[in-house]
Amino acid sequence: MVTFRPNSVGKAIKRREDPRLIRGLGTYTDDVKLPGMTYAAFVRSDFPAGAIRSIDTTAAADHPGVVAAYTYADMDGQVGPSPVGAEMPGMGKADHPLLADGRVLHVGQPVAVVVAETPYAARDAAGLVEVDIEPREAVVDVEAAMAPDAPRVYEELDSNICIQVPVPNPEADKLFEQADQTLSMRLLNQRVAPFPMEGRAICAHWEEGPGKLTIWTSNQAPHFVKQQIAMCLRIPEIRIRAIAPEVGGGFGAKIPTYPEDPLLCWVSRELRRPVKWSETRTENLLGMTHGRGHVEKIDVAFQNDGRVLALKGQTISELGAWRSFYGPFIALSTHTMSCGCYDIRAVAWETFAVYTNTMATEAYRGAGRPEAAYIIERVMDEVAAATGLDPVAVRRRNFVDKDAFPHTTASGAVYDSGDYEKTLDRMIELVGYDDAREAQRQARDDGRLVGIGVAAFTEVCGIGPSGGTAPHQRMGTWESATVRVEPSGNVTVYTGVSPHGQGQETAFAQMASDAFGVGLDDVVVVHGDTDQVQHGVGTFGSRGIAVGGAALHMALTKVHAKATRIAAHHLDAPVDQIDYEDGEFTVSGTDRKLTFRQVAEMAHLWNVAVPGEEPGLEAVARFEPPGTTFPFGAHLCQVEVDPESGQIEIQRYVAVDDFGVVINPMLADGQRIGGVVQGIGQAMWEEVQYDDGGQLLSGTLMDYAVPRAKHFPRMVLDNTVTPTDVNPLGAKGIGELGTIGSTPCVVNAIVDALRPLGITNIDMPAKPERVWQAIQAAASAQ
Repeated sequence: MVTFRPNSVGKAIKRREDPRLIRGLGTYTDDVKLPGMTYAAFVRSDFPAGAIRSIDTTAAADHPGVVAAYTYADMDGQVGPSPVGAEMPGMGKADHPLLADGRVLHVGQPVAVVVAETPYAARDAAGLVEVDIEPREAVVDVEAAMAPDAPRVYEELDSNICIQVPVPNPEADKLFEQADQTLSMRLLNQRVAPFPMEGRAICAHWEEGPGKLTIWTSNQAPHFVKQQIAMCLRIPEIRIRAIAPEVGGGFGAKIPTYPEDPLLCWVSRELRRPVKWSETRTENLLGMTHGRGHVEKIDVAFQNDGRVLALKGQTISELGAWRSFYGPFIALSTHTMSCGCYDIRAVAWETFAVYTNTMATEAYRGAGRPEAAYIIERVMDEVAAATGLDPVAVRRRNFVDKDAFPHTTASGAVYDSGDYEKTLDRMIELVGYDDAREAQRQARDDGRLVGIGVAAFTEVCGIGPSGGTAPHQRMGTWESATVRVEPSGNVTVYTGVSPHGQGQETAFAQMASDAFGVGLDDVVVVHGDTDQVQHGVGTFGSRGIAVGGAALHMALTKVHAKATRIAAHHLDAPVDQIDYEDGEFTVSGTDRKLTFRQVAEMAHLWNVAVPGEEPGLEAVARFEPPGTTFPFGAHLCQVEVDPESGQIEIQRYVAVDDFGVVINPMLADGQRIGGVVQGIGQAMWEEVQYDDGGQLLSGTLMDYAVPRAKHFPRMVLDNTVTPTDVNPLGAKGIGELGTIGSTPCVVNAIVDALRPLGITNIDMPAKPERVWQAIQAAASAQ
């Protein structure tokens, strides 16, 4: 077994990826240049719902520089529809054509594509395509869409309700009857845009001679792209090479393929020329999947001492106009994680996923877990208010005990490990909680609206095993790694994960460096190319280290074991008498030794003398998680609200998280900070808005507000360590944790600031106008 020495692993080593990126030396999809390149532009629907009467591409086709123009009719069944991953009994069939087939279902849906010699000619010609659409009534509000007489998004279906999953619980009914108090809440988790710095982009190149398709794509899971494109084009996967070069952010929205992807692969095959497309920012807001979009209704039964007995919840999830890969199951995971960190005796729930004439929703940093954390953390604050207890005391009273793990929640999740009080205590210590509350009381005496919000939360990541999670999703939860040692002793790591900001090139190099005693610069990490890494799953769901790192650990262990056997043979000693430390194999109790580099050379050049060993020094490993990891945290936010304007100032933010064993603290902190910022963005500013007619109102950065660095104080970060036994590293995920904790933490702080005015809830985003209106309404009611 490889022993990680503290030479590299556990240290805050700077990201090795950064120098090439900050110097402009990275290659993104739009940087790919090929001979004979053509460029695509899409014609998109201006209507949220309607029947296509006609599409005339004549003027576009005649425009200078145009190579071709295509509509759905031109494909003639040769490609598509776009695959959907989510399948459950009772789901109505709802194919997703690559171009609109006789009808449009949301504003921004691709209707036609124009291909030209330059991107400018393609965009100019796209404006010449004439599309005649007969509008019909659209349905935008998700609750209105559930009504029996609501306009149908899919006329062939009986209802807009894609799934309805009731989970009744008679025990919950009994506990509601026995409870000292109950309360009800309606919470909104608004639509938001993932908004990566780099939008969607694809370059497709069909080579007729070998019959080979190469795809460069800004995607989180290139092996999945390869599989999906093969399904659409009906060609063997071996004839497809998918490459994810540098990827400028994904946040879940770049897991699936989109209609534009297989369509442009088909176009390249038709034209026998490469074709490239990069979306504009408006296309990104129109056509990249959105996140969240939940209405949550929750009833809570609790005792006067703050003990929560039972929950009854309802999730109404807005799918949008088509069923994305994860969309329906995000809603289901909200129910699964509804208990949070707390030992709640019974949960009853009903989940709806509903079609509307809007862009589809999909996984977005957290994917169902932020929605669940928002519910239970808002609940805990309202229970504290109803009982007159401190919010920290209520959470402490309800925590799952550290000795109760593994713990099965009332909603069916099986938590691997946890010590929630330890993390909460560390947060309280860093904040000086009692002093902070006393300062708040003094501020209130001075007429200032100062609020302190707390969130204690857990999440699920590194999901597994494949057969026990969601087999209907047609995606495994395992990951692969190959470790190859060259005769020089230099190491190449081939990983199935596809990092795009997480820093796994650095973390995996640290692991290999410590395993073999070589320098970080002597390790090359290869990813994101399905010809070089033959099998893999991808980077999402905070699985990079917990699953991908575990696979690498297994491969390193295999190589190390073989190297030990080779060293033992050449040192003429039994294997069990070989000691290894910092790149040297030594016979116990002697000074006879070989370096790892010497053994590597022997493995390649002298191996004929080692009985039973094949030449070379290489190993392949696939790690299938036997279970799932559950990192957790405790956050605190302090805000001050200006009653005259509704403006909110974040005065301090403290985050203490537990993600098990840490490979690189600097990478972990970077992930946490980014997650916290995105969560705060949702809490205070971000919102995808459609009008009642289905037109997007937030299609530019003039209308869609994203947070900036000036909005945030310097965060105080710390962590506790509670290892998992689900993987050999003891590591849990970190990428989504900040997003999950920060949103309820900030909203709790805002509500805490406004509670003296009689305000008990503010829907997200807590924009100044909304806060000001709430203050005015509260003043009028007094």
